[in-house]
Amino acid sequence: MAALCLPDALMLTQSAAVAGSLHDSIREAQRKVVKIYGAGGVSGLEAYQTGILISAEGHVLTVQSYVLDTDDLAMVLDDGRKFTAEILGVDPVRELAVLKLPIENDSLPHFNLAAAPLAKIGERVLAVSNLFNIAGGDEPVSALQGVVSAISPLDARRGAHQAAFHGNVYIVDAAANNPGAAGGALVNWRGELLGLLGKELRSSATGAWLHYAIPVDQFVASVETMEAGRTVADAGTNSSTATDPLSLAAIGIVLVPDILPRTPPYIDSVVVDSAAARAGLRPDDLLVLVEGEPTASCSAVVDQVTRRESFDDVRISVLRGGKLVEVTLNAEDAEPLDETNEDPSGSFEDSGNPVENNDLNGDDAGMEDAPAEADEVTIDEAIDADGAEAELAVE
Repeated sequence: MAALCLPDALMLTQSAAVAGSLHDSIREAQRKVVKIYGAGGVSGLEAYQTGILISAEGHVLTVQSYVLDTDDLAMVLDDGRKFTAEILGVDPVRELAVLKLPIENDSLPHFNLAAAPLAKIGERVLAVSNLFNIAGGDEPVSALQGVVSAISPLDARRGAHQAAFHGNVYIVDAAANNPGAAGGALVNWRGELLGLLGKELRSSATGAWLHYAIPVDQFVASVETMEAGRTVADAGTNSSTATDPLSLAAIGIVLVPDILPRTPPYIDSVVVDSAAARAGLRPDDLLVLVEGEPTASCSAVVDQVTRRESFDDVRISVLRGGKLVEVTLNAEDAEPLDETNEDPSGSFEDSGNPVENNDLNGDDAGMEDAPAEADEVTIDEAIDADGAEAELAVE
């Protein structure tokens, strides 16, 4: 009987050893993950995400997002210590950023990017992140178990707009890319880093939410550039300086006076019959993104806009009444600009006739039929009340 039970006992011993090893790998990975808190908090915009330590001196790799657009960027380590970090560099194509903690004489646990292995289809993996902000202090972040189900080029979108990165990613059959998870670690059962969890995106082909990670070999070179304090240039762009740069005046936007180093970029007035007016932008809208890039000040808006050619479309996102409103503008779609058309009062009426918001209504709106979600444009809901008031004013 004892001989018959020996294989079963051996299997139990081996299972316990695997379980213990897996637990150790999870804890090792959790210690290398950072909880990030910054800008956000309004409707549909979480004020937290995840990052990973990539050096003993406190370099942190995460995704580039509006959460980083603050001077008070808080980082919480696995042991509960809290620091304010600075941004060293960004990669706008892969939408990544490298930050630095104010640590000099400490040896932090970190992932070794140079030693990162490649994952294989069917390999068991762990997604380690602070999704849903489950850990705020010294609590360990979450760990989800899954399998790499595919390795394929990223063909995804956020709202109606395509993601800039189209390289290979790991597709995972776990709910890894939920709010707060972006910037987390995808590791194997030995705790080795395989990739970085990306932002919440939908498949361009099916519209389904994607659960994916960017492989280390897709960003390891750009990390070196960001650690040196530089922004990674898009290899597909000839120059960041436009030959005939676009201007805010050309699309009909007048910002508030730029009197502070970081004057918030509120719209002061909109030029009648301009592209901005036709798209429904309004005074007091807060301009937060240009082509997906955070714009924390008036000067940042000007810098982003003037990188485009005068004939290019420019995608602008504003905050209005707690909702994110996104529009695409083109100076060539507007009537010829005339300084006398600018309405300093910020009204959308000219000689008693309200400016038409054709781009926001009817079949030309370019909106999806599906219910709006946190990262999608919800313009129609934001303008219903004001549109009714405008009709009453005309009567």
